[in-house]
Amino acid sequence: MEIATNFWRAKTLAAAVELGIFTLLARTGPLSSAEIAHEAGIKMRPADMFLASCAALGLLVEKDGEYGNSATAAQFLVEGRPDYFGGFVRFCDAREYPAWGRLVEALRTDRPMTWDPATQDSPFAREDRVMTEMFWEALHVAATYTARGLADTYDFGAHHRLLDVGGGSGAFLIELCRGNPALRGTLYELDHVCADAAARIVDAGLANQIDTVAGDFIADPALPEGFDVILISGVLHNWDPATNCALIRKSYNALRAGGALLVCELMLDSRRAGPADAALMGLNMVIETTAGKNYSETEYREWVAACGFEGIEIRRLDGPGANAVLVARRL
Repeated sequence: MEIATNFWRAKTLAAAVELGIFTLLARTGPLSSAEIAHEAGIKMRPADMFLASCAALGLLVEKDGEYGNSATAAQFLVEGRPDYFGGFVRFCDAREYPAWGRLVEALRTDRPMTWDPATQDSPFAREDRVMTEMFWEALHVAATYTARGLADTYDFGAHHRLLDVGGGSGAFLIELCRGNPALRGTLYELDHVCADAAARIVDAGLANQIDTVAGDFIADPALPEGFDVILISGVLHNWDPATNCALIRKSYNALRAGGALLVCELMLDSRRAGPADAALMGLNMVIETTAGKNYSETEYREWVAACGFEGIEIRRLDGPGANAVLVARRL
């Protein structure tokens, strides 16, 4: 029953974000259901049940007939606040939810449901600018929290130059360089992605510490060189094993001797039977990609070893975009 109705919870959250309920209550303080209904432009009968559901889910707190934000909502769901997660919620509701309604079609055809390979080179192209901006905003939020988890797991203090391959919005570099003032970071991404990331880097006040290099890590024969640590986070699950091994080999060649490769992913266990978030993200790759899937720790170990890396270890990581980081060295 719970699995069958989990979408009730997701859609309740998405509706509250779309209606601006949490941002409203942050501005006004607690309001009655009638006041919220008026401000949000919704009818009273559904508003009563909607607000009760938000309270039951821990999103709102009811006291003396009025509703206010819970501590979680106040931190993560108020637009404009540093930890705002609403962009990710909007993205999932607008892009992922309709596409997952076509899961059986995706399983039968082995084709992505969120974009058309006949008209786009990849899901990261810019044909739909609105959806692209929503995509990178959502990933920036998730990557920021994952980067904080990585910083708790791996010490960058001994490194000087970090290359983030396919680093999207620059969230990892912003978090890691902010916490390590001596570290210099380079984002290696598609040209239009670099342009968007550069604006975020400037806004973060880190333009003197982080630069961008436009490129295509699949098509380009080599990565920029001279780095003592290379990060590949949330990238490899988008591609097939041959493409991943080619990128890992390029990373090996780009690293200085003694340098480290870090691969952050939601990794499956060796039996490929869990954990659930990794398995379901893998299923999402059926919806989103032509060749991607989530891989096991064993597969990642085999790939990096085959490319010449040594000292391979897996460290646990607490973040929405990864449950582990593989650390390997070029000796």
